[in-house]
Amino acid sequence: MGSRNVVVFEDFFPAMVEKLGAEGFMKELSNGFQLLVDGDKGVITFESLKRNSALLGLKEMSDEEVVCMLREGDLDGDGALNEMEFCTLMLRLSPDLMNNSRNLLVEAILNFYALCQISIN
Repeated sequence: MGSRNVVVFEDFFPAMVEKLGAEGFMKELSNGFQLLVDGDKGVITFESLKRNSALLGLKEMSDEEVVCMLREGDLDGDGALNEMEFCTLMLRLSPDLMNNSRNLLVEAILNFYALCQISIN
């Protein structure tokens, strides 16, 4: 039997959220999106993900694995990932974050509410 490369994903997201808070973590996800995005199209495409996969430590990803990753996150069926789809996919890849998502949502709502209060006053 031939061996198959397996991408091992170590879940650092919960530690990042703890250190950065929900808003800081979302900013980091946005920065990650910007690293992978096709600058002309404004989305992550097969080509941009393949070209930039080394930034993720995934330079050995096969074309099939890149397509599967895009397909997994592509919610609107356009064959690419916009920023919302990318962030959603990253959160789905983190079981611990999904388990704590209610706490993150509450923190984000409280931060938003605080910002609204500041802008009103």
